[in-house]
Amino acid sequence: MGKLSVDNLRKTISYLKRNGPGETMLAIKERLLPQKQETYTYEAVSGKVLEEQKAHIWQEPVIFSILVPAYRTPERYYREMIESVRKQTYPHWQLVIGDAGKGEVLERIAGSYGDERICYHHLSGNRGIADNTNETLQWATGDYIALLDHDDLLTPDALYEMAAVIETAAKAGKGADTAPQMLYSDEDKCDEEAKRFYEPNRKPDFNLDLLMTNNYICHLLVLRADVMRQLGFRREYDGAQDHDLVLRAAGLLRSTPGAIRHIPRVLYHWRCHSASTAANPESKLYAYEAGVRASQDFVNSQGWRATVSMTQHMGFSRTQYDPPVLVQRKEIGALGGRVLGKGRRIVGGMMNDVGVVQYQGLKDGYSGYLNRATLVQQAQALDLRCIRLGESCRELFREITGLEYQTDVVNDMYDWRRLPADYDYAGMGLRLSRRLREAGYVLLWDPQLVCDLTEHGSASRKGKMR
Repeated sequence: MGKLSVDNLRKTISYLKRNGPGETMLAIKERLLPQKQETYTYEAVSGKVLEEQKAHIWQEPVIFSILVPAYRTPERYYREMIESVRKQTYPHWQLVIGDAGKGEVLERIAGSYGDERICYHHLSGNRGIADNTNETLQWATGDYIALLDHDDLLTPDALYEMAAVIETAAKAGKGADTAPQMLYSDEDKCDEEAKRFYEPNRKPDFNLDLLMTNNYICHLLVLRADVMRQLGFRREYDGAQDHDLVLRAAGLLRSTPGAIRHIPRVLYHWRCHSASTAANPESKLYAYEAGVRASQDFVNSQGWRATVSMTQHMGFSRTQYDPPVLVQRKEIGALGGRVLGKGRRIVGGMMNDVGVVQYQGLKDGYSGYLNRATLVQQAQALDLRCIRLGESCRELFREITGLEYQTDVVNDMYDWRRLPADYDYAGMGLRLSRRLREAGYVLLWDPQLVCDLTEHGSASRKGKMR
């Protein structure tokens, strides 16, 4: 919602229809808070750094094939997309354009650059984004495949940053086979003129459970060519074909250390205009519904008994397990939730690996940055005041804390109220979490689990993760 605009008004009306006036007013109030006003400025790489990147000598350069399925692309957007690729400081690329439209204009523009790295192909027909991309893929000859929408932009250093990570990993592992197989970067949005940049998507390192709620990886995505060809795109998930692809790639690669890498830099500008999903959620409602189906298919492929459904936020989903997640997924050692304090604001719960509380101070009912405060996700550390342990981890709890693991009979959460008044809940939770991760366990945070310190002068817990 944020700033007043036609796009934001459209989003608000859509939200009202789906969630009612109460939830809508809460969402508007959150977006209108002063601290929520947009302050982001895209910091372009300096000319000096770009020149240094161009001068870099690559020992064994990889080639990136950039796939661009095109269809009735506005001429200006199309030119700007091509020019963003040609401005790359990394020279070893192939731009593969698969045009499902009439072709004459886009073919002429592609040929006008006189750059043999630009490969234009007219597709056999417009058979949907998945099939169009699969057909475009057949002309890719690179070692890695990058995906670029026909009206979006790469930053000049995008491929350089990807290549640098690949090269460094290959050298450290003494071979190309040890290099990452899937890489992704941060991104932001830009207006139709590509003059104003906003809503940066600062992404976490690989987080499977967050990926199951939405395609947070999105752009820029790069996959090793053999992995891309093995998986391909599936037409039944058109609109969410990238989400489906990334979920299946994650299922294939997540057990291999270093196979999936996040580059914490904005390397991609997602252009917003009236027809784009970024600006108007209802323009591609089918895409969000396809995303839910893709997550459900992934859940099924893992053998988990669970149901995926969309949340109140369009494009985001939740997985409901039956039997509970700690019973089905033995890799998860602990499940945690939010701790609410004065003013029903978050004072504890999910923490990073040095103990900083994530979503600190966020009011109960608010969704936070990119709605992530409402999403199930893997965590680095959890607060003891709102935690549930798998049976195999309870002995470790006794070892770390020196206490028995005793639960609240109402909801099977650890009953922290038995602890001394001056007990360091957060610090001990951090220590326990580190040991659990060292033992190979995953920690999961579910915002629907709540420990309210203010209710009736003591803690109450509500919510259930199934």
